[in-house]
Amino acid sequence: MESCGLRRLQEKNGAYLTREEHWFHQTLDHFSPTSHSRFKQRFYEVLDYYQAPNGPIFLIIGGESELDGIYHSYVSVLAKRFGAALVSLEHRYYGKSSPFKILSTENLRFLSSKQALFDLAVFHKYYQEHLHGKYNMSEYESPWFVIGSSYAGALSAWFHLKFPHLTCGSLASSASILATYNFIEYDQQVGESAGAECKAVLQEITTLVDRKLEEEGQQVKNLFGAAKINNNVDFLYLLADAAAAAFQYGFPDDLCSPLVDAKTNGKDLLRVYATYVKDYYLRRYSSIELYDRQHFRNTTPGEISAVRLWSFQICTEFGNFQVAPKFDAIRSPKIDLRYHLDLCKEIFGEGISPNLNMTNIYYGGTNIAGSRTSEISYVGVLANWFIIGNCDVLQKHFG
Repeated sequence: MESCGLRRLQEKNGAYLTREEHWFHQTLDHFSPTSHSRFKQRFYEVLDYYQAPNGPIFLIIGGESELDGIYHSYVSVLAKRFGAALVSLEHRYYGKSSPFKILSTENLRFLSSKQALFDLAVFHKYYQEHLHGKYNMSEYESPWFVIGSSYAGALSAWFHLKFPHLTCGSLASSASILATYNFIEYDQQVGESAGAECKAVLQEITTLVDRKLEEEGQQVKNLFGAAKINNNVDFLYLLADAAAAAFQYGFPDDLCSPLVDAKTNGKDLLRVYATYVKDYYLRRYSSIELYDRQHFRNTTPGEISAVRLWSFQICTEFGNFQVAPKFDAIRSPKIDLRYHLDLCKEIFGEGISPNLNMTNIYYGGTNIAGSRTSEISYVGVLANWFIIGNCDVLQKHFG
């Protein structure tokens, strides 16, 4: 139940440029004319490269995890090149930007992409005025460029769509802009990326695990270091994510080489795959807790509360459930739409289901409007980048 396919821990791809926290007061409900409640929202800024007053502002949008700083990345390289200010806003409810101390279903009613987009618009006004005062820029309006990855990538595209007067462009990575129930393409892409030989071994492993779970379920889970996962389909989801990670994050040989070797030389496939899952996937990219539905129901903010928060957004707005295709699937056929919808109800209560039609009508699905759209390749076979907008200051780089 996640935007980019994996239940994973937040990644850090480089050294931090800053971890100094800044705060401002954000409107809780942008759509109520009578409510004036506010909450504290966290943001970070790097002004080392900023060339006032003409430099652009790069707004790095916080997504479905805690935001704990701005780190060195391709964005900071671009900021240095273009003399840009770097600022990053944490998404409402995530990390330290939660309006409530208890994350009950009732208290999550203000958690949505629509509210988040208006958060960005309000922050845009606040931060522009902040720079006016800091650099004595009078009423000069800086060109803003919004940047995001995964869910934040979708927010980046949607912000430019809904507030074209506030931003000159958007850069989005792995952005799921079309809400759908059955996202079978994810599993299909994993199979295509794996290649015929590795794909066949992964399918054989899935069949073996499906059968053994019925006969000796706890032993199988123990082998993978997943004894805490009570639900069998949750465990199968872990195995599917572990395989997908190798291709999404660019280390296919670490998965496929030992599996193909094991198949060729008659080794125990489950033991070889279990070694990869425990020693590689869980150690570097995820944790068992992210697959234990007990943690999904935990309403106390904590280290992995993002699992509950993002699940709520998936269950109410986006869907995009990674389900097994009917034919030639890698993941277990037990990972179907019913599994996801039942999990939504179990976590948040009856009546919770995604209104995908409304989401696609509101945002336009894949028909993102913009003055310029182009595909930009990036490391990772499951990652697609696109840029929308007409930022003159960036034309030389992306034009």
